[in-house]
Amino acid sequence: MKKIIENQIFDEERALYGSRGLLIKNVKFDGPADGESAVKECADIEVEDCFCNLRYPFWHVHGLKISGTEMTEFCRAALWYSDGILIKDSKLHGIKALRECADAVIENCDIISPEFGWSVKGIKMTDTTAVSEYFMMRSEDIDFKNVTFKGKYSFQYIKNATFENCDFDTKDAFWHGENITVKNSVIKGEYFAWYSHNLTLINCTIIGTQPFCYCTGLKLINCRMEGCDLAFEKSETEAEITTKVDSIKNPYKGTITVAEVGEIIRDDPKSDGKIIIK
Repeated sequence: MKKIIENQIFDEERALYGSRGLLIKNVKFDGPADGESAVKECADIEVEDCFCNLRYPFWHVHGLKISGTEMTEFCRAALWYSDGILIKDSKLHGIKALRECADAVIENCDIISPEFGWSVKGIKMTDTTAVSEYFMMRSEDIDFKNVTFKGKYSFQYIKNATFENCDFDTKDAFWHGENITVKNSVIKGEYFAWYSHNLTLINCTIIGTQPFCYCTGLKLINCRMEGCDLAFEKSETEAEITTKVDSIKNPYKGTITVAEVGEIIRDDPKSDGKIIIK
């Protein structure tokens, strides 16, 4: 049975350092002492209906459940080097949350956090909204469903990821990403998926200038494209597009089947990709 800590305020340095088997309920980490690292080097921790207004609260925690909790903009770098994480019905509003973590599940959360989710291995996210820059950079084994994201430079250098029923408004997304599948989603933004490897999009809508350049192993199945010009430059691709593409430039290899093309640009002798208009 867990020890219960309830209805208290902690502001000192390392307030609960090294604890095991705690239920922390209706607690505030806040106050004039301005202490850091409240729940550090801990294990088997549950956090319910708490308020976190101090820095670095959950570092090196093994087995962490958080629900109904607010992490403010002053709760900087909230979760680092932790694993076995479940966060639900919570607000994560501090910069650099969730770094170098593993086996994390995020459900029904509100994320406002630049540099969120760097170098995470194993994360599932559902029914969540996020605003960030450099979101999920260099993370692996990602499974997102019903996630709405807005920001810049998202999902760069990620590996082994699936996205379903998502809505992303982001530029420079998926750069250098590997082994990614996106289904039934909308991606709006400039310069989408440059330098990616083994990216597959199924029943998706892509909106914005210069998508899919310098890609290898790129597949589009039954996808729509809107406002897309200078697409597929120097890429290896097999694509089935049901709408007009404004312009296609120098596809390197493969076949692009498209409903209509505004302009085909061929000024590179190495451009051997086929374009079939149906």
